[in-house]
Amino acid sequence: MIALLSRRLAGLIVTLAVVSLLIFAVMDLLPGDPASIILGTSASPETLATLRHELGVDQPLLWRYGEWLVGVFRGNLGQSYTYGVPVAGLILERLAVTLPLALLAIALSVAVAIPLGVLAASHRGGLPDVVASIFSQIGIAVPGFWVALLLIMLFSTTLGWMPAGGFPGWSSGIWSALKALIMPAVALALPQAAVLVRVTRSAVLETLHEDFTRTALAKGLSKQRVLWRHSVPNALVPVLTILGLQFTFLVAGAVLVENVFNLPGLGRLAYQALSQRDIIVMQDVVLFFAGLVIVMNFIVDLSYLAIDPRLRKGV
Repeated sequence: MIALLSRRLAGLIVTLAVVSLLIFAVMDLLPGDPASIILGTSASPETLATLRHELGVDQPLLWRYGEWLVGVFRGNLGQSYTYGVPVAGLILERLAVTLPLALLAIALSVAVAIPLGVLAASHRGGLPDVVASIFSQIGIAVPGFWVALLLIMLFSTTLGWMPAGGFPGWSSGIWSALKALIMPAVALALPQAAVLVRVTRSAVLETLHEDFTRTALAKGLSKQRVLWRHSVPNALVPVLTILGLQFTFLVAGAVLVENVFNLPGLGRLAYQALSQRDIIVMQDVVLFFAGLVIVMNFIVDLSYLAIDPRLRKGV
């Protein structure tokens, strides 16, 4: 077990190092001079050269990459060209919106998709299976931002039950903050739940035809007990894989929904940094997203060992 963890951890560190180099190189190729963006096009060449030197953008690529990497390890992500504040503070501030939004969306997705997928598998060809199929097709076909607009029109404009956008902050109260996140979470959860329903149904159907399921039924256990005690736990490995991918997508891929609801999250921060050519913010946010994906995959790999004892054989 220790050897396996060591190998996985070493692989995680190497992957993060390679990804960080690729991110820095790609960001360096983007058009736009930070000094020109800060001072404007009317600045003199001498002033631009002085600011480039202060920002360090006139140094060789590998030198700048090394300084940036050392700063990342020290927790110093640099200073935003646009906002003039440390990037680490910006990310933490926006993460206080995006992380609860992602957790709420994944909770809604799991609460709907897992029971519906299990019900569809246990009633294959029946009404629950048809309902799950229709739900899955609609959820995959309908874009999340369009669902967001429909939710705003119905619950904000027409009924007036929910705020149309913005985020009051956690200091205004937990309910006020959560109320602002409910509709965005639903818009994010719908397509994720549609995919999860299909994966859950397929995984449970596969376990229902395994020998251990037939043996449990032959021993006289009820179908419901065999389903939830034996089939569903053994079907969790592919479901966990999708959940890990979905969580990272919800954190990193909520740009459109956050912009529709005007939420000050990480996705909106990445969009604003791109439009303003704030390179340091962009590369730090992208590195955070990439690191989150890699770490989540590492956690999912380890969770396999806890769920399925067969995978621990020979470790």
